[in-house]
Order: sequence, then C-alpha cells, then structure tokens
Amino acid sequence: MTVVTLSYGKNGVIKNCQANGHADFSKKGSDIVCSAVTILIRTAMQVLSHNEDVLLITDASKRGRLSFSVEAKSENPETETQLSCIGDFLRTGFSALSKEFPENVKLTLLSEE
Repeated sequence: MTVVTLSYGKNGVIKNCQANGHADFSKKGSDIVCSAVTILIRTAMQVLSHNEDVLLITDASKRGRLSFSVEAKSENPETETQLSCIGDFLRTGFSALSKEFPENVKLTLLSEE
C-alpha cells in the first residue's frame, strides 16, 4: 500500500507531501496506481520548481518514497495562491485514488489549523 500524507499550513497552503510504499495493484513496472501517485507528485514538484519565490526540498532517494516540502520565501499573495491550488490539486487527486483503490492508497491530511 502507498501511504500519502499531505500537510497544510495555517492558511491552507501545502507544506509537505509524502508518499511511502508501493501500491501493489499490479507487478512492478506496470502498476497504474503507482504511476498515478508518481505523476501527481512529480507534476506538483515541477510546477513549484518554476517559482523562484518558494523554497522546495524534494526527496526521491529510493524506490517507494517520493516527497517534498515547500514554503514561501516571502509573503506574496500570488505564491500563496499557487501553494493553495497545488494543495487542492493533490488533495483532489489523492482523494479520488484512495476512493477508487482503497486497498492500494491511503490518504492522510494534516493541518496546522
């Protein structure tokens, strides 16, 4: 099972995203659930990497682990909006995956509020 944890700050912006484990929906190399988890996180990381106003720290050091943490370098309404939208994108995507594949994906949401 892949366990996904999304952490949000007080203002609802994404702070951390972690995915650990393998979905085990299908054999290694052809697992559509693992692929979906990977593409959601990698797309979010790529979008965030183009914003010079964020500090993005990523970890893809081993198979079965993909994570990032992000924070705004300054108070910028556009950056806060982007972080909120990325958080919504991830929450929506992982919620759908965990409902469709409950044996393979578990989603945990954490909030500072």
